[in-house]
Amino acid sequence: MSFELQPKLENDLIKVEPLQSGDFEKLYAVASDPLVWEQHPNKDRYKREVFENFFKGAIESNGAFIVYDKETGNTVGSSRYYDVDEENNSIAIGYTFIGRQFWGKGHNSALKKLMLDYAFLFVDKVILHIGATNYRSQKATEKLGAVKIADLEVAYYGEPAKWNFVYQIDREKWSSK
Repeated sequence: MSFELQPKLENDLIKVEPLQSGDFEKLYAVASDPLVWEQHPNKDRYKREVFENFFKGAIESNGAFIVYDKETGNTVGSSRYYDVDEENNSIAIGYTFIGRQFWGKGHNSALKKLMLDYAFLFVDKVILHIGATNYRSQKATEKLGAVKIADLEVAYYGEPAKWNFVYQIDREKWSSK
């Protein structure tokens, strides 16, 4: 599989670029809002030292992005590709967070659409791990056509394991949207 984990992607609303170590302050400005993490399993990620660990994991993943609003150039948030599974012809999308000023304005769905469209050029399945208490993200994921297939304890980079729901979107169902 010749899946490039950090392609540059864009549409009319957003620009998605590979995350660089110099992006920390821009991204932390978004992540420092406690309400961004309110339903997330790791609710204290708004704290600088906790976010530093998250950011380090994002950089080391070699699959993380920073997302910009095309009209304003403002930082929207971040997401990443991870867990390439050649045997099952799948990849995971996750670790996504969006600044509150962009909630309900189409930025999250635009981001997921770009990432899914790109992923399905290479894989048959996309996996999403959503925190068991992250109802907002569960609903957004289900709107994309994802189906819950399992519960799983996930240990985020350098953080304690938390319960997540595993969702899956199949290429055939996505292409029929």
